[in-house]
Amino acid sequence: MSEPARKYLGQTVEVKPAHRIDEARLAQFLGDVVPGYQGPLQVRQFEGGQSNPTYLLTTPEAKYVLRRKPPGVLLKSAHAVDREFRVMRAMFEAGLPVPEPLALCEDDTVLGTAFYVMRHVEGRVFLISAMPDLDPAERAAVYDSANATLARLHAIDHVAAGLEDFGRAGNYFGRQIGRWSQQYEASRTADIPAMDRLIEWLPKALPPEGPTTLIHGDYSFHNLLVHPTRPQVAAVLDWELSTTGDPIGDLTYHAMEWYRPDDGDSRGSLRELDLPALGIPSLEAYVATYCERVGRPPLENLGFYKAYNLFRVAAIVQGIVGRAREGNAAAAGAAEQERRVRPLAEAAWAYAREAGAV
Repeated sequence: MSEPARKYLGQTVEVKPAHRIDEARLAQFLGDVVPGYQGPLQVRQFEGGQSNPTYLLTTPEAKYVLRRKPPGVLLKSAHAVDREFRVMRAMFEAGLPVPEPLALCEDDTVLGTAFYVMRHVEGRVFLISAMPDLDPAERAAVYDSANATLARLHAIDHVAAGLEDFGRAGNYFGRQIGRWSQQYEASRTADIPAMDRLIEWLPKALPPEGPTTLIHGDYSFHNLLVHPTRPQVAAVLDWELSTTGDPIGDLTYHAMEWYRPDDGDSRGSLRELDLPALGIPSLEAYVATYCERVGRPPLENLGFYKAYNLFRVAAIVQGIVGRAREGNAAAAGAAEQERRVRPLAEAAWAYAREAGAV
């Protein structure tokens, strides 16, 4: 296994000073609310996780995962672990592969911020999009499983699952553009003309409104646990950005690995790779497979979606930079993310121009 791939297989570190918790108080809480819990408890922190600090809880009989709000001043509507717990419970009950959610604690006196606990799922995480440690057949199967799992998610009746009020129906892309424009402005650390142009152009170029389904919001390979030995998705993680909206937003964000610039992110980009040799389908084939699975017509106007998604991730990365500035980012080196924002914004604007922006 290569060193870059090994780095991302659930690596844990000692709990960082800024994210230390009262382990005795946590053990008491687990004993009170988690069926079958038996200590002693060992706590380590997962490396990575720019948003909500995440911990591995190990006992002699079981493993659990804890996600909590970070300390410090937070952006409005961010880090909503209560919503994340609620949607994961609904998806678990609907049969989607997610870790079993066990307990939510909104009492800040327990660990200082709200948190939830879920059952640990063994699996592999591939942050590198080319998955260099797999052979072409395995790689093709992992990609197909990710595609099929996303289609399964979008086929779930979110109203029947008890999530009718989980988000608003209609104008999904308009609302998202407004949200990320505001959060970008709240975290702005430099003037980036391409972001200003996108904030002006995107609301004027909205595609026809599609159906409303539950969407994950950050459906990427770094949020998919692949079975330890089989090329299939074992669990979908990190539901913080989930809501209801147009499922094409989820699909085209997930497909960003095919068209985003290689901006120094550790995942790399698929844009310049020999996809047939790797066993990875083309963007067009991958999108067509999804459309067939969900029974919708072929997707048009990819240029808008490319511009929108690169704009969105630029705003998300800028938020990481803003949290680093405030001293409450969860991952090491968050301030270094600032150099990624401008290339993402400029690539987004280039796709916008291909879609007719002037």
